[in-house]
Amino acid sequence: MKTPICDLLGIEIPLLAFSHCRDVVAAVTNAGGFGVLGASSHTPEQLEEELTWIDEHVQGKPYGADIVVPEKFEGKGQHLGMADLAGRVPTVHTDFVTGVLAEHGIEAAREDVVRMEFRANQEDEGEQLLEVALRHPIKLIANALGVPPQYMIDRAKQAGIPVAALVGAKEHALRQVRAGVDILVAQGTEAGGHCGEVTTMVLIPEVVEAIKSVREVPVLAAGGIVTGRQMAAAVALGAAGAWTGSVWLTTPEAETAPYTVEKMIAATSRDTVRSAGRTGKPSRQLKSAWTDAWARPDSPEPLPMPMQSIISEPSLRRIDRLAEKGDPGAQELATYWVGQGVGLMNKVKPAREVVLDFAQDYIEATERLAGSVDD
Repeated sequence: MKTPICDLLGIEIPLLAFSHCRDVVAAVTNAGGFGVLGASSHTPEQLEEELTWIDEHVQGKPYGADIVVPEKFEGKGQHLGMADLAGRVPTVHTDFVTGVLAEHGIEAAREDVVRMEFRANQEDEGEQLLEVALRHPIKLIANALGVPPQYMIDRAKQAGIPVAALVGAKEHALRQVRAGVDILVAQGTEAGGHCGEVTTMVLIPEVVEAIKSVREVPVLAAGGIVTGRQMAAAVALGAAGAWTGSVWLTTPEAETAPYTVEKMIAATSRDTVRSAGRTGKPSRQLKSAWTDAWARPDSPEPLPMPMQSIISEPSLRRIDRLAEKGDPGAQELATYWVGQGVGLMNKVKPAREVVLDFAQDYIEATERLAGSVDD
């Protein structure tokens, strides 16, 4: 396997794995892929601890960090703390959440819904997280939800580290390339988490062609990719490899709540939905009573990022704990980000095995392609 991303990042397999779990990152990197730690849910101190652990377990092999700094969010430029943001949450929203929980047998008061134990990254924290990451031998910085802040591009270039940015439309790709990013992750609507409306099959060639007029950079395909044959198809479309996330959620190393893993294993590709009820922006996740509630006519309009997370994450984490204990109401509500590729995720497998399966499936797919061409 040899694509431009393999040369750029020093990897054997053109497979990048985004995960919030350090164990997944290390396992993928050690198997010949490239692990990317989702760093934005950490404090700077926590990130230092996580990256130090990864350094100790990958023995110099390459990995990266994803630090999300949205272009647009509530209170931008005002340097608000968590208490300030929580104070802006309307009563109608907390009442709605407590009502949804009560419908499923879970009692909660406003202070249970808006809990200070949940933290959203503060405005200055992205730069702090970046400084921590750059103290480690990372080989990539990734950002989503808009063009990376200029300080991220400048500091990464000073350190000789490529910057990747996620895009969901060709106009977004053009903005990113003009801003100076080094790698594009073109993410189709099949993806878990925040995604647009264009399918991966259409988006990849559209982005590859669009950026030629400005500057050619490697494009990674994302969105519904959970097999090596899909990675091969992405390369055939012009991508330099695959950026994956969902497929790692059913590995034993992942952070996914146990009952949610069961739901994912049983799910079909039609059991996901784009909903703003978790973060305030449309993000694909498992359908559940929670996502259904935010689609009802009586639901309030989801709050802007990060306000919606302030009222959703404490409840969803409590739901996960109760679901694991067998609470039927919580099990109906349980959800997590995952893409449409969940329909192909039918077995719990270690992350290393997933990487090796990707590689074997990729090779077999490329051999089929080669065999379809007359000599």
